[in-house]
Amino acid sequence: MSDIVPRQRRRPIRFLFENSIFLVAGALIALVWANIDEHSYAQLFHGNTVHFLVNDLLMALFFAIATTEVWESLLPGGALSDPRKAATPLMATLGGILGPVAIYLGGAVWFGELDSLGRGWAVPCATDIAFSYLIARFIFGAGHPAIVFLLLLAIADDAIGLAILAIAYPRNPIVASWFLLTVAAVATCFLFRRWRLHSFWWYLLIPGTMSWASFVMAGVHPALGLVPIIPCLPHAHTDLGLYAREELSRRDSLSELVSWWKNPVELILGLFGLVNAGVVLSSMGTGTWLVLSGLLIGKPMGILGFTWISKRILGLEIPDGMTFRHVLVIGLLAGIGFTVALFVSDAAFPKGPLQDSVKMGALLSAVAGLLGWIVARLLNIKPTDTTGMTESPEPDSSPSPPADEQDLSPSSGQGDGRVT
Repeated sequence: MSDIVPRQRRRPIRFLFENSIFLVAGALIALVWANIDEHSYAQLFHGNTVHFLVNDLLMALFFAIATTEVWESLLPGGALSDPRKAATPLMATLGGILGPVAIYLGGAVWFGELDSLGRGWAVPCATDIAFSYLIARFIFGAGHPAIVFLLLLAIADDAIGLAILAIAYPRNPIVASWFLLTVAAVATCFLFRRWRLHSFWWYLLIPGTMSWASFVMAGVHPALGLVPIIPCLPHAHTDLGLYAREELSRRDSLSELVSWWKNPVELILGLFGLVNAGVVLSSMGTGTWLVLSGLLIGKPMGILGFTWISKRILGLEIPDGMTFRHVLVIGLLAGIGFTVALFVSDAAFPKGPLQDSVKMGALLSAVAGLLGWIVARLLNIKPTDTTGMTESPEPDSSPSPPADEQDLSPSSGQGDGRVT
């Protein structure tokens, strides 16, 4: 009995950490605060010191975890390791980037504000992987192949987003010579591996600091400073799948880094929301509607259109158990920009009315989750269990995934866990 009570007490805490509640809470507090007393909010959080600490230093840990998801997905058993399974979602990712960019830039030209707002073209490209995944599980059920399709898309979106952030939004003119320090950081990682240093702290504090400093000095956004060292840490030979709980019991350096920083990064995201989401409602403007249009219209149109091209023209396949109904809902859920969209907004524009109007669009993109749920209900899509037997049948629906395709599940993909 004494064992049950502590477990029951831990459940609400685990819920907070596993459902991005700190980020939501931070963003809501910032919104309310800024609209009640904008002056005190700006005075506290718009200073260079706080902004630097959260956006440039602490968020480097968030992007390190995001990079880990991308890197592990490329390992044997990972979501992107099999080109046959990844081809269609990767094409959908391309549509999910080109669609929002076309809508955003087209709208900016239409409203005659390309000069002022054009720099924000990458804001609606973002997909918030955590929020979209949580809502997708609610809509489709944990065992549906649409979940994996969305995760493949979101992982690839993260990878492209990191590249866009580094290339399109440098902090200062690029000083390429400082990348020699990045190379030295990577070389130090491999030296530590040769010495069989296991603790991730060695890699984070020495090569990680070197890499982060090199990005600061080179003019690249320092939040990306830990990205180069992530693939260099000792890691398992295989991937068990995104969000697989079995990953947390692995003892390689990279898995231990993720396990140790997983909850602190959720708190960091709460701080990020608090520092960046404080925009007044009166700041809504053209930038708001361009971002929302890109995310709520451009994303689903691009994803649906490029998936259709993949299947009908290129002869690629979508997973068994999925139809274009599911792809449409996935496209809507991918329109939840939120975290990364807020970050790109901050990188794209200086503080002021333009940045605030674009940030408001990023915040309001959370409505994409509600739209996805409504469309799913209208299309008679209901949650399935892992056997795929509870969704309402329809004449043109594909059969449930056969047993030999259950490796599409995010928690599947058994591996030997060898460290390389």
